[in-house]
Amino acid sequence: MISVGIIEDHRDFRQSLSFLLLSAGDFLVSWSFESAELALKNSSDVDVILLDINLPAMSGIDAIVPLKVKHPESRIIMLTILEDDLNVLNAIKQGADGYLLKKTNPLKIMEAIRQVNEGGAPLTPSVARQVLGIFKTQSSQAGPDYHLTTREKEILDMIVGGAGTASIAQSLFISEETVRNHIRHIYEKLQVHTKAQAVAKAIKEKLT
Repeated sequence: MISVGIIEDHRDFRQSLSFLLLSAGDFLVSWSFESAELALKNSSDVDVILLDINLPAMSGIDAIVPLKVKHPESRIIMLTILEDDLNVLNAIKQGADGYLLKKTNPLKIMEAIRQVNEGGAPLTPSVARQVLGIFKTQSSQAGPDYHLTTREKEILDMIVGGAGTASIAQSLFISEETVRNHIRHIYEKLQVHTKAQAVAKAIKEKLT
């Protein structure tokens, strides 16, 4: 059972999202709040947080870091109508683990929650194309050598391709714990904290 928290100011969308997840059978909606302030004050630990960007008072992007501090083990997926370059880039820089548009097919939203819970970094295809475009525009030269091992480069390449921990382990015939150890070392060497940030840096600096 994957526990989920929802931060969304539109009541109808918030309620429909809760109903959708509860009807699937493998999700538990632990809480839902209409603002980041209420969530920061009252939320409990969950596996995945669905976070809107355009919230009253504190924005979703501004809420990413304090939510990560309060719930360090929680994955955060931005779920929003906003798909402009600035919001996408800022969300990833602040530590969002995924970025989906509200118009995304409901089945794809549930799939993305499962994916991020397994260690993936889900991005709506249109958003993924934007990320590629942003970093190709910003950087045409390869980045510094982070001294990644051959195995770490292999795993980073699979992460960029959207693979989660379980599928990487299966493909490389190693344990999931070994994959997690490699990913932790990759994060340390790249000086990032999430898979989305690792993907962004890998694309920007042509590490794969």
